[in-house]
Amino acid sequence: MSTQAEVNSIDTLAFVKAAMVAFGHETGQSLAEVEMQAQRIVDWICIEQAAYWKTEVRRAADGVNQAMKDLQHCRTFKKVGNNEPSCIEEKKALEKARKKLARAEEKAEAVRRWAPVVRQQFQETGVRMTRFREVIDVDCPKAVARLERMLVSLDHYVHTSAPRSAAGGAADNTTASVARPVDEPSSAVAPAANHSTGGGQAPSAPPAGRGGDGA
Repeated sequence: MSTQAEVNSIDTLAFVKAAMVAFGHETGQSLAEVEMQAQRIVDWICIEQAAYWKTEVRRAADGVNQAMKDLQHCRTFKKVGNNEPSCIEEKKALEKARKKLARAEEKAEAVRRWAPVVRQQFQETGVRMTRFREVIDVDCPKAVARLERMLVSLDHYVHTSAPRSAAGGAADNTTASVARPVDEPSSAVAPAANHSTGGGQAPSAPPAGRGGDGA
């Protein structure tokens, strides 16, 4: 596994760190809000609506009983001879009360049927949200800490690289100063020339400024 990395911008790492911190903070708040709203909905369905429609069923049943009593009262006390009274209003009231009771019983049954499903879905969602919260509460801080260590290491590297370059330059100058120039005459050339001419004296060069044809 390579331990080297190519970093083109330290500011980008700082930006990523700041974005990671903001993401963890905002996501944590959003999760808390979602959990609160979901719990409120579950309580509204499973507790408030269950109690509401239970009460409505009882009221509707009382309304049906009262409508039946009113209809019976009409048939008994409004009877003239052998003619049965029509009691149209009482019949309409009874029909309306029965429809209201049927609707209340239907709603109460729906709440009883769906309340366990809502609770189960809320629990499963809560498990997923708990896992995601672990990522926010554990993994995000780890990532931020690692980015911080990288930034500290890079900052230390940036501040210590310049002195190393200066020392290297000084070393190069020292090496160049002790090197012998290329065109410096060497004492080993003359013996080599004498050996090549068979030991005789080498002819002298003509004086500067005179031609090669003599006086």
